[in-house]
Amino acid sequence: MNKKMLRIGYQFFANPNTNVTTDTDLSVENKTFYDKSLIQEATPNLIHNQFGQKRPIPKNGGKKIEFRKFASLPKATTPLTEGVTPDGKKLSVTAIEATIAQYGDYIVQSDMLELSSIDNTIVEATKILGNQAGLTLDTITRNVLQGGTNVYYAPKSDGTAITSRTTLDNTCKLTVDVVKRVVAILKKNNAPKIDGSYIGIVHPFAAYDLMSDPAWVEAQNYADPTKLYESEIGKIAGVRFVESSEAKVYEDGVFGTLIFGAGAYGVTEIEGGGLQTIIKQKGSAGTADPLDQRSSIGWKAATVAERLVEPYLMRVESKSALSGDIEAN
Repeated sequence: MNKKMLRIGYQFFANPNTNVTTDTDLSVENKTFYDKSLIQEATPNLIHNQFGQKRPIPKNGGKKIEFRKFASLPKATTPLTEGVTPDGKKLSVTAIEATIAQYGDYIVQSDMLELSSIDNTIVEATKILGNQAGLTLDTITRNVLQGGTNVYYAPKSDGTAITSRTTLDNTCKLTVDVVKRVVAILKKNNAPKIDGSYIGIVHPFAAYDLMSDPAWVEAQNYADPTKLYESEIGKIAGVRFVESSEAKVYEDGVFGTLIFGAGAYGVTEIEGGGLQTIIKQKGSAGTADPLDQRSSIGWKAATVAERLVEPYLMRVESKSALSGDIEAN
């Protein structure tokens, strides 16, 4: 076999999307494609991010990002005087600054993998990394929300009140009565609703106890089931619940269910610089890769989450009939 035939044979098996050393950089179209693919894979995992006040990553603006908290106006109980225009009120806005941080990971692949693989390894790596990115960013937001100061401990089945996580037992389940009590607290705090309801983020094991109540309405039975949030499973007592296996689980099978209203927290947007794909072709490393044997694909994200109005966010801690089958996350 001559050299020309050998080159043709390798080219036949090589994936057409594989970057080669003659590439000076990814084309704009390919970069856009991989960025969109990464975001598409990450988005379904961003359960905790989807309800936050969103702010774009500031370009060339340092590491600070600013969220805004608007104060309510006091009641206007003084009667108006006929013909006299009263003094109006000024809008009170509090700026809350947060410092963004970067997160990321990557996969290195060999030239032989690119030559011999039947699958498009860059596309497959993008899917895997996108899933990892989404779970990572979701966990960062989740942990911030779980640090809220308002906690309600599910009482025992006999009605005994609980005042700490360590005293929860397996009868302290998430029930419709618990949800009603938390909703009452949020209403007392004047927490605004999101599209007419409060939102709950719940672990599947905690949802197992709640969904057995006859008042539970499955999401597919809504009057308009087409307008669902990502991973929404149903509603009860004025709360629409979304389910995630990444909802917080504490030691000894204690679940942290979040129930909140609009404006409770803020997050950064993942598009427009928040989340991006980085692909390095073979040969781009110079003398660090003298035989052009390695390429890599990775992701990088700048993000931060911040609780904005503590009274609008409640954490319900409970156990479940399935608590013995779960580890802390």
